[in-house]
Amino acid sequence: MTDRSVERKVLLGHKIRRFREDLALKQSEMAEQLEISPSYLNLIEHNQRPVTVQLLFRLGQAFDIDLKEFAEDDNARLYAGLREVFGDPLFGDRPARDADIRAIAEAGPTAAEAVLTLYKSYRELREDSQILAEQVQVASRDTPQGIGGQVFPVEEVREYLQSESNHFPEIEASAEDLWIEADLDPTDVFRGLGNYLRDAHGIEVRVLPVDVMPETTRRYDFHRRRVLLSELLSPAARSFQLAVQVALNTHRDLLDRHVERAGLSSPEAERLCRLSLANYLAGGVIMPYGRFLDAAKTLRYDIEILQRRFGASFEQICHRLTTLDRHGARGVPFFFIRVDNAGNVSKRLSGGGFHFARFGGTCPRWIVHDAFRMPGQIRTQVAAMPDGSRFFTIARTVDPIESRTWEQPPQYAIGLGCDIRDAGQLVYADGLNLGNERAATPIGVACRVCERLDCRQRAHPPLNYRLKIDENVRRTTPFTFAPA
Repeated sequence: MTDRSVERKVLLGHKIRRFREDLALKQSEMAEQLEISPSYLNLIEHNQRPVTVQLLFRLGQAFDIDLKEFAEDDNARLYAGLREVFGDPLFGDRPARDADIRAIAEAGPTAAEAVLTLYKSYRELREDSQILAEQVQVASRDTPQGIGGQVFPVEEVREYLQSESNHFPEIEASAEDLWIEADLDPTDVFRGLGNYLRDAHGIEVRVLPVDVMPETTRRYDFHRRRVLLSELLSPAARSFQLAVQVALNTHRDLLDRHVERAGLSSPEAERLCRLSLANYLAGGVIMPYGRFLDAAKTLRYDIEILQRRFGASFEQICHRLTTLDRHGARGVPFFFIRVDNAGNVSKRLSGGGFHFARFGGTCPRWIVHDAFRMPGQIRTQVAAMPDGSRFFTIARTVDPIESRTWEQPPQYAIGLGCDIRDAGQLVYADGLNLGNERAATPIGVACRVCERLDCRQRAHPPLNYRLKIDENVRRTTPFTFAPA
């Protein structure tokens, strides 16, 4: 096994302890199966000894587990999230030490997850309160104002997709079965899906003029059993939206089972999750797993050629690349983000060891924000994080959103990236000196948890630092800091 996730020693004691307890095994019983002493297993479970590659192999041989998934470093994700939490001004008078934060992530992962959940709820309630205060301030007494105190559905669904690594084997299998059942032709998926709906389900597909559907791009007419699509949709978007409707009409039970497993807190979140999973299934139909993975590897992840081969948009291809996590048939582990020209994040998926800020924006030094300067052109960047890890990112604005001539369409940019060790598999890294650490652009996760004190684009002081103001000195950086 050459997976880079097990090329180094890792501390996974909490995972092994939970796994053993789930199997109702005593330490002596598991130690015997792993051919180690109970005392050594006890040290491992308390993170006083690392889990070596050899021990991971024994785990895989003795128990039915996915080694790659088991060896993933959850501590790094929890540590990044906790640093962001304790970077909040709320803790300004009681700054948490870095060593303490790391200890919580390593020794109490369940407690760390609880802290992140509580902090997310606190942030949402605080934002709700701010919005409510503004509404009360500007509204007349006779105008009732309401605001929900529930968890934001978008964030809740995003967390669920992330928890599943954005890979759903059962939905992938259903997409492959649908491809066979509908007898789809790769050169004309739209026509094939339309024929399948008509012949198998008695549903007609119609493309209507924009004056008939001025504000809608897809609608299902229950009474007349018709899928109505706007003529504004590009050919790629028509195929994708039709596939989404097929998923909703013919695989509702499958989608509902996954929504129920997600355990979401509101009907809005459940509907959003169902739609997200329908989009996932549609991607699997337009870009079947096996053919897409083979093409991606052969073409060295050339997104523009993949677009032409599968009749999909730039964003659809990038999103599909993040789902290639099938056991025994994996692609490069990508992370993905979509931002607008104001920096608001509308989609994000961590991967390849890269962790996004859970409660804020992204680093302004990151190439994804520069994509708006050169619309339609792919930009590349080797980025270095404060901890020394490096990542390769490509960024490009998305294809224009369907709109009328006089309307200004929304502007979005996509960032797609991977660990620097995987960058050589991408055609976009050709000619770059990936080993030159000095050529990497220093970035951070977010200002509150970034330790780069010399950053000229910093907006907030970092964790454990306070502003240091000297009115007689003007520096190139906007702020200077002193330890808190």
